[in-house]
Amino acid sequence: MVAWVIVVAVAGGATLWLRDSAEPPGPYGWQEASATPSLPEGWESACARATPDENGRALCFVRTRP
Repeated sequence: MVAWVIVVAVAGGATLWLRDSAEPPGPYGWQEASATPSLPEGWESACARATPDENGRALCFVRTRP
């Protein structure tokens, strides 16, 4: 009987400990954002063939290398 009490107590403590360690860290804070970066040269010609959707928006990826 005493052994079962010890097992239940240890298992309950382990459950609480594991549950707390599985939770994500506290709330995230806002980071200061810098100004919007400028588009690289030649982006107009790279995105000239982008087809706009029904709202007039087009998606274009421009890859630059540092």
